[in-house]
Amino acid sequence: MQSLCSKSTGLKLLFILFLILLQTALQAQFGTRREINIPDILNYKTLKCDFHMHTVFSDGDVWPTVRIEEAWREGLDAIAITDHAERNYRNKEVLLDRNLSYEIAKGKAEAMGITLIRGIEITKSMPPGHLNALFITDASFIGDGDWLTDLKAAFDQGAFIVWNHPGWRGQQKDGIGKWYDEHTLLYNQNIMKGIEVVNEYDYYPEVHKWCLDKNLTMMGNSDMHDPSNLIIDFANNKHRTMTLVFASGNDQTAIQDALLNHRTVVYFQNTLIGREYYLNEIFKNSISFSNEQLILHGKKRVYLQIHNSSDIDYELTLSKEPDELIVPSGITLFANRTVMLEIQAKDAGSSWDKTIKIPYVAKNLVIEPDKGLPVAFDVKIEYYPEN
Repeated sequence: MQSLCSKSTGLKLLFILFLILLQTALQAQFGTRREINIPDILNYKTLKCDFHMHTVFSDGDVWPTVRIEEAWREGLDAIAITDHAERNYRNKEVLLDRNLSYEIAKGKAEAMGITLIRGIEITKSMPPGHLNALFITDASFIGDGDWLTDLKAAFDQGAFIVWNHPGWRGQQKDGIGKWYDEHTLLYNQNIMKGIEVVNEYDYYPEVHKWCLDKNLTMMGNSDMHDPSNLIIDFANNKHRTMTLVFASGNDQTAIQDALLNHRTVVYFQNTLIGREYYLNEIFKNSISFSNEQLILHGKKRVYLQIHNSSDIDYELTLSKEPDELIVPSGITLFANRTVMLEIQAKDAGSSWDKTIKIPYVAKNLVIEPDKGLPVAFDVKIEYYPEN
C-alpha cells in the first residue's frame, strides 16, 4: 500500500511539474515580442503597421483584444480594426454599435503600447468595391447608405480612405484590378488617398503602377480574419503583410501625416515594394562594411565583408561588371548576417589606386512592377601586379 501511495504521489508530482513546464513554455511563447529589424530613415521612425483586419464583430474569428495581443507579439506598432460596416456574420450587436470592436480593444492597446486606429470597412459591390476608412471618429453613421454617401460620411470625419484588394477574385474574376469611373470620381474629389498594393499574399502590379502615376499612398495589409498563428508560419520566421510607415512618432497624428504624404513601403514576405527614394534609404541604412579599403595583388582574391542589420535577405544581381574587377553575378545579403563579396582583379599591367563602383540590382526591393532597386558598393581598391 505504501509503495502504491508513493507511486501515486510521484505521478502527481510529475504531472504538476509537466503543468509548470507547459505554463512556462506558453508564457515564453505568448509573453514575448518579436522585434522587426528594419532601420529608421530620414529622421523618421519606421513603424510596422497593419491597417486591415477583422474580429467576431463582422466576419473574423477572434475577439478584438486578441488582435492587440497578436500585434504586440508580432512586433507591430500600430493597427486598425476594420470590421465590415454592412455585414455581420457573427454578432448582431454590431448592428447596434459599429464602434464596439474599437471600444473593446482600445484599453488593451493602451496597456500594450499599440496605437489603435479607429476604422471601418465600407463593403460595396464593384465598382467601387471595398474601401477602408481610417481615423474616423464615429462609425455609427457609416454603412447605411449607398457607396458615395458612406464614403463622404467617413471623409467628412477626416478619414483616410483606402481601396482594398482591387484585384480580389470575388469581384474581379481574373485577379487584375480595374480602374472604374467611380474611382476617378473619388480620386478627383480627393476622397480616396491610398490603395492596397498587396492584400494578404496577393500583389497587384497594376495597382503599384497606379500609385506611382497618380501619387497615391501604397498600402500592404493582412486582411486578417483567422487567428494569426493559424495562417502564418512563425516557426520558419514568416510574418504578416504590413505597411511600413515613416512617421515622426508612434501616435495617430504622426501616422496620418505620413500616410497623407505617401511615406510608406509595403513589406510582403521577403520583399519591399515602394517608391525608390524610401527603398534606397532602407537599403543604405541596413548595410555596413567591415573593410571598405582593399588591396589586390595580381590574381589573388580578396573579400569585401558586408553586414546586413535588417530582417530582409537582400537578393542582388550584377547589373554591369566593372572594367577592372571580376565579381559575383549574384549575391544574397542574408538578414542579420555578414556576407563576403569575392573580388578579383582583371589583367592589368600597372598599379592603380581608385574607388570603383560595383553596381547591382536588389531584385526584392521593387520600385516599379518587374523593376528592382539599383544599388552600388563604392570600394576603394589598391592594385599591384604580381612580380
